[in-house]
Amino acid sequence: MKRFLGVLIASMFLASAAYAADAMKDEKAKTEKSEKSEKASKSKGTKTKGEKAKVKAEEKKAEGKAKGEAKSEEKKASK
Repeated sequence: MKRFLGVLIASMFLASAAYAADAMKDEKAKTEKSEKSEKASKSKGTKTKGEKAKVKAEEKKAEGKAKGEAKSEEKKASK
């Protein structure tokens, strides 16, 4: 009986952690999309080549971080 209750509680905990991770993933995706749209609207103005290069570099960094975080979350969820 104790083992059954332990397994039940552990599975509930892992399910809630997985749900929270999915919610955070969706939230990050929404914020990144809004940031990209803001950057795109700002970039429509006149900018120098150096400013455009900085914006592209920042976008690449943000994409790399998002991919790395997604992979780490997948690894945590699989454990």
